[in-house]
Amino acid sequence: MPDLPAPQDATETELFSECWDAVLSYADLCTSGSLTAHQLATEAFTAGMRELRGAGPVPGRGPARRPGRLPAIPELLTAVRNTAAGWEAAGQGHKLDPDLRLWLNSGQAARFAGPPTGRPVALRGLRDLQEPDAALLWLAEVEALPLPAVARRLGLDPATAAGELEEVRGLFRGRCHRAHLDSPMDAECRAYARLLDAVTRSAGAETPADLSRHLATCAGCAEAAACLRLHGGGLPAAIAGGVIGWGGLAYLERRRRAAEVRLGAGRPGAADAGGDPEERAGRGRALRGGLLAAAVLLSALALGVSMMPLGGSGGDEAAARDDRQPVADPGTFPVASGSPAPGESASRASVSAKPAPATPTATAPRTRHETGNPDPEPQGASAGATDPGPSRRARPAPTCRVVYDLVNQWPDGFQATVTVTSAEALNGWQVAWSFRDGQQVDRMWDATVHQDGSRVTATAADYNRSVAAHSPLSFGFIASWRDRNRTPYGFTLNGETCATG
Repeated sequence: MPDLPAPQDATETELFSECWDAVLSYADLCTSGSLTAHQLATEAFTAGMRELRGAGPVPGRGPARRPGRLPAIPELLTAVRNTAAGWEAAGQGHKLDPDLRLWLNSGQAARFAGPPTGRPVALRGLRDLQEPDAALLWLAEVEALPLPAVARRLGLDPATAAGELEEVRGLFRGRCHRAHLDSPMDAECRAYARLLDAVTRSAGAETPADLSRHLATCAGCAEAAACLRLHGGGLPAAIAGGVIGWGGLAYLERRRRAAEVRLGAGRPGAADAGGDPEERAGRGRALRGGLLAAAVLLSALALGVSMMPLGGSGGDEAAARDDRQPVADPGTFPVASGSPAPGESASRASVSAKPAPATPTATAPRTRHETGNPDPEPQGASAGATDPGPSRRARPAPTCRVVYDLVNQWPDGFQATVTVTSAEALNGWQVAWSFRDGQQVDRMWDATVHQDGSRVTATAADYNRSVAAHSPLSFGFIASWRDRNRTPYGFTLNGETCATG
């Protein structure tokens, strides 16, 4: 396996640190294991850097046109795809993901090596931009970096970065429109080209029924529509899918999660908090200790008041109370149930932590304390008369939370992501839900899918089975719909009901 090339100067050192993580992330999608992912990433990174060095320095921004060239990250991701194709041709395809192998031997892969006018519209549009403009668009839209960070990387004024990004998005749209018109198309597609341009310019424009039917059956025009429609949140997926090809959407989701992890410590208020980090952490622990102490005191008062009407002071009743698990002292509560995930601040992990539950014996019935109900359960013969029944008892709070995000939607399909956060560490997971309107999942990334009627089950992939407590796990999918596309319901994690929102 070749070694990574050594950076030649400070500029290349910074470029290596920016690009290697992206290359390894995509290589991991393309291969069957972490060892082969590192091998593919190293080989592709070496070849891609050789190409970048041979192309010379990046020109500055200006009105002049230039030969098509991708920014560094998409250029290196292209090298990963090309290296994987070389493995397949050389008989090493067993190292690659089976779905990627199918794609490499299909007409879709051939588009990227065929005549320029037949290549994806997004790829041609990005190549036709000046490289600094293309880099701005890629870093902000696909890598999901905040504009101040993008401005620092590209040497832009953070105060004007938002306006420059909006301008570049408009330039990209214009290049994609020209690329679409230059593509080989039949008379029907050409007749709809001008209408497609007009409809996608405005967020409030309605798509005529005949154009909607055409987009549902014409992949080329639908691809162009995704690039021309700057509103609605579908542009990042259009760019990633058009430039990378196979795995573009999965890569997009991974980079968004990576950006969230990297920025975890930079949530609003984190950077502005005064004092030393250890001092702030100490204040946070003290505050949490005080809140926990208050909660224990209130629970004790509620317990005493609720037992007053029962009366009696016999030894049996006292013994029954003594058999309960004692309320823990506030000082014994752990700061966190586990180490925070990479990029997650210690304060976030500690705030959302909870004490480890006691493990009940196999034969003893669970007490109210174990099930999360602070009220005492009546003892002895009076239990039957005062027990309110299962429907009246307080239920434990869900230990997981699900956020369902509809990323994009078109006339007969949609893209969505599911993000789950669990209070417990996971070693293997299954997330399930039910659709309301007969939606059918066509493809899923970062999980394997099984659908039985309206019930869908997503199972962890090999590389993301282990999830730290309070760390989000996320996966995405493409599905079809008809008539209505309401939000699904009944989300569970490993059989346990999850809260939503």
